[in-house]
Amino acid sequence: MLKANQLKFLELATETFGVEAIVGNQDLLTLADKHGMTGSASNWIFKPDYRAGRGQYRLPRHESDTTSMAAMAADIVPIRRETPVVTKFDPNAVSEHDYAQVPAKDKHYVPFGEFKMIEKIVTSGKFFPVFISGHSGNGKTFMVEQVCAKVKRPMIRVQMSRETDEDDLIGGFRLIDGETKFMKGPVLRAMELGALLLIDEADRADPGKAMCLQGILEGKPYYMKKTGEIVQAAHGFNVIVTANTKGRGSDDGRYVAATMLDDAWLERFPITIEQEYPTAAIEKKILTNYLSDDTITEDDKAFIDHLTVWSEIIRKTFTEGAIDELISTRRLVHIAQTFRMIGDRQKAIRLCINRFDEETKTAFLDLYAKVDPTINPVPETPAAETTQAAENTQEISF
Repeated sequence: MLKANQLKFLELATETFGVEAIVGNQDLLTLADKHGMTGSASNWIFKPDYRAGRGQYRLPRHESDTTSMAAMAADIVPIRRETPVVTKFDPNAVSEHDYAQVPAKDKHYVPFGEFKMIEKIVTSGKFFPVFISGHSGNGKTFMVEQVCAKVKRPMIRVQMSRETDEDDLIGGFRLIDGETKFMKGPVLRAMELGALLLIDEADRADPGKAMCLQGILEGKPYYMKKTGEIVQAAHGFNVIVTANTKGRGSDDGRYVAATMLDDAWLERFPITIEQEYPTAAIEKKILTNYLSDDTITEDDKAFIDHLTVWSEIIRKTFTEGAIDELISTRRLVHIAQTFRMIGDRQKAIRLCINRFDEETKTAFLDLYAKVDPTINPVPETPAAETTQAAENTQEISF
């Protein structure tokens, strides 16, 4: 016996399509979604009893002038066949999850780099894929998220890895209520919802598995070969990719998981943005924002000045090839947050750069002692252990 909400949907469908009409499943789903009657209120009709063909269902009959719900349920006559057609999945099942959300606005964010260009592309509503490359911790993903937050554009972020495949991106069969159904993945949902698809760490993907996105990166409809449905992209859908490399691997070994991407895949992107670290002035604003969550003092401001000078020297030395490590903007924020918690400049820096090898860490600490007069120099250790560290320090001194 049908429930009240199911009977209501049947009456609505009958009024829309006619008595005992044969209707496509997508039309029924669209009708249900339009009137907020998804889930159990509408899915009951996708049973073998009512199936009239591939993706087609016949509306069962009921008397519209019957006032009793019980009588109405008794009047429903399922369509019977001598040889029932058994189907184990709904070939066009729509995910119950929208995926796409407008990111939260971060009060600490300071626009820089190509923020305005990304904003212009996103607000245009046009399909114009963008590839953004740059070192880790320089705000590539954060920039895209904050653009979407500013212009209130829903987005879906997909993290890529070697294991990410077509099933993760496009969708696949799932067991739902005892039936196997095809559920659309985040890429197809972004297309249908007109959302921005952010493919993060694209150079960590298996190049062969990423090829399932070829047609989508051309702005074409996607043919789901497992179900026969063609998915059209709604207005506003676009793809932005972020990566530490340009899809050619990492020669210096800094990003050992980065792979070489197929040139045919990379050729789908009209533009590539090379994201650099922000200038010292921008980084001062960023660090000031994080420290000003509490009362910011003159001592805090001096610490910020020292940090930005310190990181700028290190990056310049890295660019010249004299050292192999960097202090990223993200690392500076970590230092500021740690300092805010423990109140000790030198210890905050030490804790946040412990991830580096001993020689690099010693060189960085010694350099900071030269920048900040309130910090004591790093204690001397046996010469045999610090020869290389001393050389590094000399290379990045003023």
